[in-house]
Amino acid sequence: MLIEVYIDGACEPVNPGGVGTWGYVIYIEEILWDKQYGVVGEGRGISNNVAEYSALIHALEKLIEANITREPVIVYSDSNLLVNQMSGRWAAKGGMYYRYYKKARKLKIFFRNIRFVWIPREKNKEADELTRKAYEEYRKSKESERPHKI
Repeated sequence: MLIEVYIDGACEPVNPGGVGTWGYVIYIEEILWDKQYGVVGEGRGISNNVAEYSALIHALEKLIEANITREPVIVYSDSNLLVNQMSGRWAAKGGMYYRYYKKARKLKIFFRNIRFVWIPREKNKEADELTRKAYEEYRKSKESERPHKI
């Protein structure tokens, strides 16, 4: 059984310091199993890398919660940083995302066979659309909270 996980993170309208959103899509044997999205935060301490790692963390936690850790897992991301750090090719030296990186490394230990593969943004459309959906929903909720002038 093969599990394929597509993740994405974004920081809009500015990076860093904008609204960090994440999304993931999980396929088991090419059948959609789960997809989720959300907001990691806004403002100081938020970046696209924080959002990307948040997507990974949420996806891995979902697989661990469902006890799907013994099967081969391939995580696809359009973030060179995340793919190379999680594959052990690049060191993580700090930055806003560092605590998220450390959490993702701890979750990775639960998996018997996990690989990280870089893909171009065009091949990551589903996860990318989820980050945009999270941003639009967040933006609209903030607009509805503002007091209206009469």
